[in-house]
Amino acid sequence: MNLEHEKNKDAIKMAWAKLQEHARTNKLGGGKARLKKLKEQGKLSARERINHLVDDPNAVHEIGILAAENMYPEYGGCPSAGVVVVLGVVSGKRCVIVANDATVKAGAWFPMTAKKNLRAQEIAMENRIPIIYLVDSAGIFLPLQDEIFADKENFGRIFRNNAKMSSRGIVQIAAVMGSCVAGGAYLPIMSDEALIVEKTGSIFLAGSYLVKAAIGEEVDNEFLGGADTHSGISGVTDYKVKNDREALDKIRSLVEKIGIPNSAGFQRTLAKNPIGDPDSIYTVIPKKSNQPYDSYELIDRLVDADSMDEYKKEYGQTLITTYAKIDGWSVGIVANQRKVVKSKTGEMQFGGVIYGDAADKATRFIANCNQRNIPLVFLQDVTGFMVGSKAEHGGIIKDGAKMVNAVANSVVPKFTVVVGNSFGAGNYAMCGKAFDPCLMLAWPTAKMAVMGGNQAADVLLQIEKSAAKKEGVKVDAKKEAALKEKIQKEYQEKTDILYAASHLWVDAVIDPVETRSWISMGIDIANQAPASEKFNMGVLQV
Repeated sequence: MNLEHEKNKDAIKMAWAKLQEHARTNKLGGGKARLKKLKEQGKLSARERINHLVDDPNAVHEIGILAAENMYPEYGGCPSAGVVVVLGVVSGKRCVIVANDATVKAGAWFPMTAKKNLRAQEIAMENRIPIIYLVDSAGIFLPLQDEIFADKENFGRIFRNNAKMSSRGIVQIAAVMGSCVAGGAYLPIMSDEALIVEKTGSIFLAGSYLVKAAIGEEVDNEFLGGADTHSGISGVTDYKVKNDREALDKIRSLVEKIGIPNSAGFQRTLAKNPIGDPDSIYTVIPKKSNQPYDSYELIDRLVDADSMDEYKKEYGQTLITTYAKIDGWSVGIVANQRKVVKSKTGEMQFGGVIYGDAADKATRFIANCNQRNIPLVFLQDVTGFMVGSKAEHGGIIKDGAKMVNAVANSVVPKFTVVVGNSFGAGNYAMCGKAFDPCLMLAWPTAKMAVMGGNQAADVLLQIEKSAAKKEGVKVDAKKEAALKEKIQKEYQEKTDILYAASHLWVDAVIDPVETRSWISMGIDIANQAPASEKFNMGVLQV
């Protein structure tokens, strides 16, 4: 390994270590004192519940562990948005598991809590896999009720999804393992089956204090909505269990009896390891995001050895389009080539930029993968589409539109991994979050923004200078440098992948060596949901 590779490896390892510090803190939820209090109540923590439920706690894939990071400081924060979401195997079946973290504001719903829950439901719906809710929540966080209650993608959408999943035969099982109040009471009861834990579980539209205030009735919470009430009197719940462990064992037993779904028929053969040492994947991405590198080196470290069949290799070389295998699964890969390449006309083309010929090639390749029922993997390190008079005269807008059209209308599963830059319309064409990838993943080196920091700073600086000039204020060189530095700092903070992860623009920031595992798991899940519509790109501009 040469010195440059060592620097690259150190940079990505350090970036990953910083993110892991945040993740480790978030795994403690509301902190050790609150975890201890939970234990004294005879309850397991959200993560302990998940570990008991799944077949192998070491084989779960967590969604949104960095959600809500650095948000809601005026309320003491909301680690992982107060809910743990994982993809795991329960009784041999892939499931989505959603567990409220009662150590974070008693499991109350913040705006990001709703967003994370909706993403969990979306994954279950798209892939037609069971979803399990481990409910322990005080309901909507009232100081922020205006941001979570009334809009389309707010709290009520959860229950709409409950109903839609039920109509589509997607299994939902809920265990009430703590509080379940107000509107939140509908979630477990709109599931297919509901369990309730004796003494700790309770369900009611209004608690005892509110009941007294509303109608003057004095009643304790246990009689109002405890396990005995809802199992023996109201019939709201289906199973009464003694404690958390018994509830989780009952869920495992129920899941075990679910029938085998139809397969989408994605091809899988015996897996082969990629070429070279797995750890060499850390050496590929340069320390500085504007430095070029050969993206074939990245692909070689992700795909099964000797599995590539590259499509139109000599044409549109700023995008690599290739059939390959990842952990035995057949995939079609669309990757940004980050080194400078020579076009068919002898013109030098910038790496990481999508040119018209590359967009045309990708459009056709995406169509081929849809015709052949091959999942797509997008490896993003893109600074955008080519600009300038030559590109505009060549029709870059219509070429880009065709690629965006193909991505949007693709019916095979799509998986996106942001390994470096994800800027501008390049984010869209390379299947950004707006284009419904089954999983949107990122490496610690990733950055997401409308444009790069330096370009954005230059543009914003010109706007600031223009405004100052109109007011008769002169900006000298020293002030200009200070202003540019301020703009760059603010912009860089919002392009950092931690910011993107906190807003759930990505499902997970992953260790690069885990990329194959995540994609393989994702295809295995997607294989349970045959496409419900035919591939049709609609009208294309020529």
